[in-house]
Amino acid sequence: MQAVQLAELLAQSPPGVAEAVEVVAGFDAALAGGLARLGPRHTEAVNALAAAVGASPLGTALADASAKVAGGAIGVPEMTALAGARAALLGAAHDALLARLDGALGRSRAVWEERPAEGEPVPANLLAAARSWLRELAIAGWLGVDEGLASAAEQAVEALWGEPRLRRLAVLLDGMAAELRVSSPVATMDRVPERRWADLWTRAVLLSHSGGWTGGTATVSGRLLPLGVDVHEHGTAVQAQLHAVLEPADGDGPVRLVRVAVSAAKVDTIVGPEVWKLLSAYPTLLAALAEHRSVNVAGMRLTAGGDLLWDEERAEAGEPADPFATARVRLPDAEAPAVAPLDRHPVHIAEPVLVEGYKVKREGTFDLGGQILAVDLDRLPPGGPLTERLVTASTACIGLLRWDAGRWSLQPLAVQSAVKKQPVAAHNGDWALGPTDPKVVKAQVRSGDPVAVLTERAGRLLRK
Repeated sequence: MQAVQLAELLAQSPPGVAEAVEVVAGFDAALAGGLARLGPRHTEAVNALAAAVGASPLGTALADASAKVAGGAIGVPEMTALAGARAALLGAAHDALLARLDGALGRSRAVWEERPAEGEPVPANLLAAARSWLRELAIAGWLGVDEGLASAAEQAVEALWGEPRLRRLAVLLDGMAAELRVSSPVATMDRVPERRWADLWTRAVLLSHSGGWTGGTATVSGRLLPLGVDVHEHGTAVQAQLHAVLEPADGDGPVRLVRVAVSAAKVDTIVGPEVWKLLSAYPTLLAALAEHRSVNVAGMRLTAGGDLLWDEERAEAGEPADPFATARVRLPDAEAPAVAPLDRHPVHIAEPVLVEGYKVKREGTFDLGGQILAVDLDRLPPGGPLTERLVTASTACIGLLRWDAGRWSLQPLAVQSAVKKQPVAAHNGDWALGPTDPKVVKAQVRSGDPVAVLTERAGRLLRK
């Protein structure tokens, strides 16, 4: 991707995006204070949300909902209408931004196809229990949440865990309740994460209604060519999400952009390069990352949203494949996946790109012929060789284009630079089979192997 291709993308946001985000922020502030305690300013924010979707199929429902909420009547239909309107506005902003991005890149994208739910309907009482708790949250607002209200979700969550088809909702409510519980009483917090909690609440409300939230899966075979890996670390979990190009076997179908995500539980003492050891159940994938190899996949499932559901038994290590060569040759013509309904949100935009022809400015941004692209150096994972110094010395970068806080930014996954006129590259996944930097290896030897120690202790406890 050359500088000229980014000029239009970085110049300005599509019309209406800033206004939509502003309306959503106003509603989020009203939700934080509680829908049962709307003052004039927050009532105006709810009315603005209704007005923003007034010409859409949601218009009538939102007009009724805003009137009833202003009068103190907050039922499940009103809550659902408000969550739906918020999601619709952010979805429209997402679509406008993604269309601008696809236009700048010349990238084609698959179209989402709804598929009717198969099998028996999920138990209605389980969904009703989830909606009841979400309604209580909306009435109280985040500032009204205490440990009692946060813990009130436990019974609904426990019931949801027993239904595999509702696992997504169960995980979301469980995590949300835990986050609210540790933050209680929320009114004493210095800063309330209004947008984050409103995002979680909205997603949960929509998931608590039966619908075509997933598009099913298809079986695919072919050659997987890695581009770069995004490593997500949490105190209790780690996930490696690979962005790659999938070439179909025998040329049957388009070349596609896909994602592969593998995860593992962890404890907060396992950090840095050690987290890769937690993913040892995926040796073929880790070898592909560390050794820059392709992977031959046979009969693996691919979701409509572009997620390849990894199965080691259906994967075989292939030939060496340079990610930068893949980015230059195969990425421009690869078809991007459709976006699932619940993922139509600007924060979910993470499009793999190759950026070249830039100059690095002092503050670490990329200057592309007068257009400045922010670089998110805070997202560099500690478990790989990619550092801020290497990024600022780079001449080419494979990264994820993201949009947040009203601007585009680039999250580096790999960089290339010249040392003595020879190309040198560093990738987030280079240490997937262990660090290659002698200094890091020595530091690991001195500190010991926390994964081995914890595994041995766990084994002893299980043997007792």
